Amino acid sequence: MDARRPAASSIGILGGRVVGLDEDVAGVGARQMLDLGGATVLPGFVDAHTHLTWTGTAAKLINIAACRTKEAILDAVAQAVERTPQGRWVDLTGYDQRPLGEHLTWRDLEKVAAGRKVFITHVSGHACLISRSVLDTITDDEFAGVDAGVVRDDDGRPTGVLLEDSMTLARSRRLPYSLQEIVDAIETASRQCLSQGVTMCADAGIAAGLGGFSPIEMAAYQGSLEQGRLPVRVQTMIPAVMLRPSDADPTDGVPRAIDLGLRTGLGDGRLSIGALKMWLDGGMMARTAALTEPYGDGGLGQLTYDDDELNSLVADAHQAGWQLAIHAIGDRAVDQAIRAVEAAQAAFPRPSARHRIEHSGVVRPDQLPRMAAAGLTAVIQPTFLHAFGDDYARIMGEERTGWMYRGRAFLDHGIPLAGSSDRPVADGAPLRAIQFMVERKSSAGLPVGADEKLTVEEALAAYTTGSAYACRAEGRAGRLAPGTYADLVVLGEDPRRVDPSDLADVEILATMVAGEVVHGAV
Repeated sequence: MDARRPAASSIGILGGRVVGLDEDVAGVGARQMLDLGGATVLPGFVDAHTHLTWTGTAAKLINIAACRTKEAILDAVAQAVERTPQGRWVDLTGYDQRPLGEHLTWRDLEKVAAGRKVFITHVSGHACLISRSVLDTITDDEFAGVDAGVVRDDDGRPTGVLLEDSMTLARSRRLPYSLQEIVDAIETASRQCLSQGVTMCADAGIAAGLGGFSPIEMAAYQGSLEQGRLPVRVQTMIPAVMLRPSDADPTDGVPRAIDLGLRTGLGDGRLSIGALKMWLDGGMMARTAALTEPYGDGGLGQLTYDDDELNSLVADAHQAGWQLAIHAIGDRAVDQAIRAVEAAQAAFPRPSARHRIEHSGVVRPDQLPRMAAAGLTAVIQPTFLHAFGDDYARIMGEERTGWMYRGRAFLDHGIPLAGSSDRPVADGAPLRAIQFMVERKSSAGLPVGADEKLTVEEALAAYTTGSAYACRAEGRAGRLAPGTYADLVVLGEDPRRVDPSDLADVEILATMVAGEVVHGAV
């Protein structure tokens, strides 16, 4: 994945880094020689947007994503209630109202979980369903403070479905997880990543907000590293809600900061602080992504901030030296993100900021040149359209379907393109995503924005050089050249030479981090 040297047949590794290729290391003695017998070696994949703690905790829960009827969901809840000790919360994941045609309510849950505290996370992560016992712990005043996200019945009473920020009312009663629980979850998720050839991850929001599991979650990551239980490289994104007045000298230009002035870049190649994460809207599955034109089944979604509030937040964070990772799925949220970054750059020029739009789910043609001019990177999740593309296409209509999670248009406009998964929302395997980017077909085989197809090489770049660039690690990760990390994925076949429909099935023979085999065998 290095334009200056597209291919090589031998790699020299010393001290966890690549020291030479082919003639650079010819005849040099080595402690260990590995012959891969004609296998294909690529740089380890970089997942620029994932959720490790969430993935690891969800792996231990009953997942109801495959339940297509109310009866099936309630049966799963009953099983979870039976296996959960009295006094403990009953947690499930994968709730999805779409196959049902409507949301369940706390009344439905009471049929199988009377008196128990039940919390079911929506498959998108942007909503939840809670039982009456949880609802009763939340006051009317608290509900009123986040009213836009509280689903109510015809009598104006909460149904038990909470969207976006209103979820924190219930999550605050459930959290925090212990540091040891989080360490266990991080390792579980990291091993999953390695099995798919991923060697570096950006955890898209820890400690607070929708992605947080403990206010001291960074300590869990540090503990994971110290215990030898962090086998992948990790950048952690810090939620923007943690910014507060800094009381620093005005000449420092840091009106708001995380305590001690922490910002993007602190740490080393194994664990570091990445971008500052901010959520501007919700998700398409929950119908909360903010659109300029309505969904096919109604509604425009919702924005988290008004323009003045967001512009102030973005300007303060930008001025303080943060890279920004701005969650914007709907085109109305993308508009807001572009305007805020344009204003911040105009007031405090920082050409090297590399601000990102996470998801870039629906991007209109007129937004493309503005994203490019603002220096924004598009961090997309192609497997969303593989898994959910049929539903998304139905609610977006023919024209907007071509605007979803673009590929070709971003590259043609000079917008850096980074691949990612948002695991556990969708399949985290990069090769699955790469297949979609090349074919642009949903899991049902239907075309989704066929004009946005990429070549195999372009799709591979999105998960190597492109995602490394988004994480400000392009000099160390995403390609194999002297001085880069010796992070490798060994494949059973060359993805450039298999049928595109077989890309997701290419075998991961081994994954190496810093020159050590951490998955599989060679």
